[in-house]
Amino acid sequence: MRVYLGLGSNLGDRGENIREALRRLGDADGISVVRVSDCHETAPVGGPEQPDYLNAVCEVETALSPQDVLSTALAIEDAMGRVRDVRWGPRLIDIDVLIAGDIVTDTVALTLPHPRMTERAFVLAPLAEIAPDLVHPTSGKTVAALLTACGADASETSS
Repeated sequence: MRVYLGLGSNLGDRGENIREALRRLGDADGISVVRVSDCHETAPVGGPEQPDYLNAVCEVETALSPQDVLSTALAIEDAMGRVRDVRWGPRLIDIDVLIAGDIVTDTVALTLPHPRMTERAFVLAPLAEIAPDLVHPTSGKTVAALLTACGADASETSS
């Protein structure tokens, strides 16, 4: 199954944090990183005042369940030193499961597709860079169309 993950960092060496998370994802059992977008620098959305983010998206191939991919992502965040003390606060690394095949689910632990991704250019721009024709499972729209509707294009946030 193809799974798309969003990665973000706004503390420390943001680029190195994303590269390290990608290395760890590639080393994880059952996950193969297929493609990675460029990093996009964006202002924080919501939460307290904080530094700008670097965001990227990767496509992985996996036979793992979406919940197992999420568990792997959370373990990588923890191993890298992620601290969860303020919702939407600054973070060393953040890894979100955005889309997992055509699976639609809404549980306490995981909602797919990611519930706010269609409103966030910082997710859609890097995703459109690597998968512009990917169809969002609930809206039926391509990522490129969602990005346009969001009022941005992939080049606007690229760094």
